[in-house]
Amino acid sequence: MFLFESIPWYSALMWFAVLGGLILLNEIARLSKWLSLALFLVLPAVLTVTVWPKTAAPGSSVGTWFHWAKVYSALAGCLGFLALRHIKGAAQNKYLLLFPPLILSLNILEAVIRDFQVSGINGMVDGMLLVGGPWNIMNGIAGILNIITISGWMGIYIDEKSKQRDMLWPDMKWFWIIAYDLWNFAYVYNCVPDHSFYAGAALLISCTIPAFFIKKDAWLQHRAQTLGFWMMFVMTFPTFVDTSLFAVKSSHNVAALYVVSGLSLASNVAVAVYHFYRILKHKKNPLAEEVYSEKAA
Repeated sequence: MFLFESIPWYSALMWFAVLGGLILLNEIARLSKWLSLALFLVLPAVLTVTVWPKTAAPGSSVGTWFHWAKVYSALAGCLGFLALRHIKGAAQNKYLLLFPPLILSLNILEAVIRDFQVSGINGMVDGMLLVGGPWNIMNGIAGILNIITISGWMGIYIDEKSKQRDMLWPDMKWFWIIAYDLWNFAYVYNCVPDHSFYAGAALLISCTIPAFFIKKDAWLQHRAQTLGFWMMFVMTFPTFVDTSLFAVKSSHNVAALYVVSGLSLASNVAVAVYHFYRILKHKKNPLAEEVYSEKAA
């Protein structure tokens, strides 16, 4: 196959199970702040001491600096957003509202650094074949553009009309989300190729579906929570994506690497062009006001 080696029927079914499971866990976490604290604070604290030193040790496929940084940065996002949602007055503090774009930018930057790093690697690293090349540089540039086009964080607010008190970010539009998805899939496909069947498409779609069909404008909250769940799972059970019956390996096809990174770069260039067109046309200050507000539409 083009992107992956053969995908047996049971792996295809498991892909949908992972997708559905992540969406369900995200909805469970939205139900209560106490549930969220148990899932994103107590559970990882226990796993950090009792499980991950063994399952995510150096030499395993999840024993790299990136995986450890990613799990804790994702959990930091979950807890930070939870604080904004439930601490009275937090979402009205303009300095605290900088936390969502900063943690999002940090997560993207971690991956950009790793993409550039992998560009010079060809061979087995922690039991996984990495094929570095120009595609990593292309996708790293796409990630930088993705950071630059983050906008409108001063418009973040809490939906106080619902009991979930979701964190909403109206300026985070669908085209930016799609460009992010294409970039992130390319990153996983480039740098964690044998995990990309699940950690690429299934994980990304698990937060995009809720953002489009369950709770609009809450994409970043959905993204942090589904990423947090996935990282805790894969750090605990790395064999699921490595050697289990359901594991699906990348094809390591150079053409496929070029295609996914090319789509990532093209989509993020398009978003950047439109983004700065809007800023210039409507004389917007992206550091002080929303770029895609209704007034500017």
